[in-house]
Amino acid sequence: MKKTVLVLVILGFVGALLYQVVRNEKQARVEAVAKSARYDSRILRDIWGVPHVYGKRDADAAFALGYANAEDDYATIEEGLLMVRGHLASVKGEEGAITDYLVKLLKIRELVDAKYETDLSEETQAICEGYADGVNLYAALHPDEAAHGVLPFTGEDVVAGFVFKGPFFYGLDNRIRELFADERKREVSKKVAKAHPLNPYTKGFPIGSNAFAIAPSRTPDGKTHLAINSHQPWEGPVAWYETHITSEEGWNAFGASFPGCPVILVGLNPNLGWAHTVNSPDLVDVFVLEMNPDNPNQYRYDGEWKNLEVRQVGIKVKIWGPISWTVKREALMSIYGPTVRQDHGVYSIRYGGMQDIRQVEQWYRMNKANNLDEFMDAMKMRSIPSLNCVYGDREGNIFYLYNARFPKRTEGYNWEQYLPGHTSDTLWKEYLSFDQLPQVLNPDSGLVISCNNTPYRSTVGEGNPNPADFSDTLGIETHMTNRAIRALELFGEDESITTEEFFDYKYDLFYSEDSDVAKAARSIASVTNTSDPLVQEGIDLIGKWNLGTELDNRSTAIALLAINPNPDGGHRTKGLDEMLANIKKYGAILKEHHGRMDPEWGEVNRLVRGDRDIPVDGGPDVLRALYSIFNVDGRLNRFEDDGRLDGKGGDCHIQMVTWDDQGKVQSQTIHQYGSATLDKTSPHYSDQAPLFAKHEMRPVWFSEEEVRENLEREYRPGEEY
Repeated sequence: MKKTVLVLVILGFVGALLYQVVRNEKQARVEAVAKSARYDSRILRDIWGVPHVYGKRDADAAFALGYANAEDDYATIEEGLLMVRGHLASVKGEEGAITDYLVKLLKIRELVDAKYETDLSEETQAICEGYADGVNLYAALHPDEAAHGVLPFTGEDVVAGFVFKGPFFYGLDNRIRELFADERKREVSKKVAKAHPLNPYTKGFPIGSNAFAIAPSRTPDGKTHLAINSHQPWEGPVAWYETHITSEEGWNAFGASFPGCPVILVGLNPNLGWAHTVNSPDLVDVFVLEMNPDNPNQYRYDGEWKNLEVRQVGIKVKIWGPISWTVKREALMSIYGPTVRQDHGVYSIRYGGMQDIRQVEQWYRMNKANNLDEFMDAMKMRSIPSLNCVYGDREGNIFYLYNARFPKRTEGYNWEQYLPGHTSDTLWKEYLSFDQLPQVLNPDSGLVISCNNTPYRSTVGEGNPNPADFSDTLGIETHMTNRAIRALELFGEDESITTEEFFDYKYDLFYSEDSDVAKAARSIASVTNTSDPLVQEGIDLIGKWNLGTELDNRSTAIALLAINPNPDGGHRTKGLDEMLANIKKYGAILKEHHGRMDPEWGEVNRLVRGDRDIPVDGGPDVLRALYSIFNVDGRLNRFEDDGRLDGKGGDCHIQMVTWDDQGKVQSQTIHQYGSATLDKTSPHYSDQAPLFAKHEMRPVWFSEEEVRENLEREYRPGEEY
C-alpha cells in the first residue's frame, strides 16, 4: 500500500511539473509570435535552397537568419542551447553530464550575464537577440520539434555559445578532461635558466584547413585571389551552414556559419574576404595547488593560505522518459581560475581570453568592415582567442595573421607541463599585443598561405615571421603539413598565377615528395625480405604509387590504409612493422570485397548522402582534403564491413574569391551536401554533392537582382505556409 501511494505521489509530482513546463512553453510561443512583429525582414531562397536574408536593420536580417537556420537545422541549434545552459544531460542523459559540468565549472553563464550589457555594443546585442527571436518564432510554429523547457532562446544564449565553444578550438576541453584521469598526466615544471621549448606535436590537432591569398603582383591580369577552404566535420554542431546576410544598414556578407551563430564566420563582402584555419598555440595552463593539511579548502599562495571558492553545482540527468535525477558536484575557484579536486591533486585552469565575451562582436565588425584598416581594427579586439586568419581585398591587399590570445608568461618554466600553483611568478595577468603576433602583410612575393602549418613559413622569400622574435613559452607550431608543402611548391613556384591555375592548385591531389606520407611509402617500398605473398603484393603496389589520390589510381587505397595519414601531416602508424601489418590486414579486406588489392581509389573512397553514393578523389592532408581514414569506435570507418570508406570531413564549404583589376568581386562556392542539413525529404539535402565530387562550383549571387534571377521562393519568416 505504501509503495502504491509513493508511486502515485511521484507520478502526481511529475505530472504537475510537466503541466507547468507545457504552460510555460505555450506562453513562450505566444511571446515569440508577438515579438516577430518588431522585425522587418524577408528570406529569399535561391535555386540551391541557400537563404539570402534581408532586413531593414541589421537586427532584422539577424532575425531572418535565425528563422532560416532553424528551418534547416533546428535540432542542432537546440542542442547547442541546452549545452550552453548546462542542461544537455537533462535530454541526452549521462553522455551530456561532463559538458554540463564544464559549463558550470567555468562559470560561463555567470560571466555572460555579468558582462552582456556592459561589454557588448547595443548593435551586437540587437543582432544576437534578433537571431534568437527568429529561432523562437520557428519553434513556436513547430512545437513538435522543440523539447520541453527550452524556450525562449535569448541573446545571452547566443553569446554563451561563442564563449564556451571558442576555447575548444585550441584544446581547452582536452586539457580539462585530462585532469579526470586516474593519475596525474604531466610533471610539475621547475623554473630553470632556459626551459625546454614546447613540443606542439604533443597537443594534438583537429582536422585541418586551407587558406591562400594571391596579390595582383603574382597574377598576369592584376587580379587578387582568396581561397576560403576550412575543413570541418560534414555533420554536427560545427558543420558549415551557408548563407547571405543583407541589411539597409550596410551589412552585406556571404559565407558560412555554425548553427546558433548570427554572423558570417568565414566569407566575404564586396570589398574584402577572410578565411580561418585552426592553429595550436599554447593558451591553456594547469596549476597544481599546494593544499593546507589542516584545511582542505585552503591553498598556499606567496607564503599565505588563501580560501578556495567552494560551490556545489547541480547537474540534471535524464534517467528514463520524463524522470530525471539531479546530481551534485563540487566546483571550485582559485586565484588562478576554475579548479578541480582529484585524488592525485588539486588543479586550477587558466586560459587565454577567459574573461572576454566579445567574440561575436569581433566577427560582426569583420563582416561589416569596408577596407583593410577597418578589418585590422576588428582583429585588434583580440576577442577571438585563436585561429589563423588569411585576408584579401579589392585594393589588392593580402594579409596573414597567426591569431592567438597569448599570455605574457614568466620565462624559465616549461609551460607545456603543469605549473606550480603557489606563487605569483606563474600567475599571468596580461596578454601580448596585436603587433607582437606572427603576421605577414603584403609580402614582396604576393602570396600568403595557411594550412595548419608553422607561421614561420607562410610565404616564400622575404617576409616570413622570424622564430627568434617569439618566446618558447608561446608554443607556436614548427611543423609543416603536406598541404602547406604542396601549396608552397605550387603557388610558390608559379610567379604568374592565372585564375584557372588558382583553382587547379586548390584541388591538387598529390602528396609532396618531402611529406611524411612519401617518406613512409618509400620506407615500405624498400622492404625486400618478406615471405608473405599478400604483403609483397602490397609493397609492390606502394612502390609504384605516384603519391596521388586520383579516382582511377590503383595504389592509393592500400598505400593510405597502410600509412594511415593524420590531418597534421604525419601518420598514425609510425613503425614499419605496423605498416606492413596494415597491408596484410587491409589488403585481405580489399580482396574480399573488391576481388583485388588494387581497386581504383574511387571504388573505395565514397561520398554517401541519402540515396547518393558517389566516388570522390582526394584524401587526408592533400589540398583536395578528404577525411575518411580514421578510427571510429575502434573500427576503420565502415571499411571492415564492405571495403569502402565514407567521407566524414575535410573539404566542405569552399569559396574561391576574385577581385579584378577594377576591384569588382566574383566568387564561386560549393557545399559538400546542400543547404538542407537535416531534412532528408528536401531536394537540397544532397543536390550539391555531385558538383562537389567533380570539383565544380556555383556562382555566388550578391545582388538582390541576381538572387531574383535564380529564385526558388520568397517569404517573410513565419509566413511561408
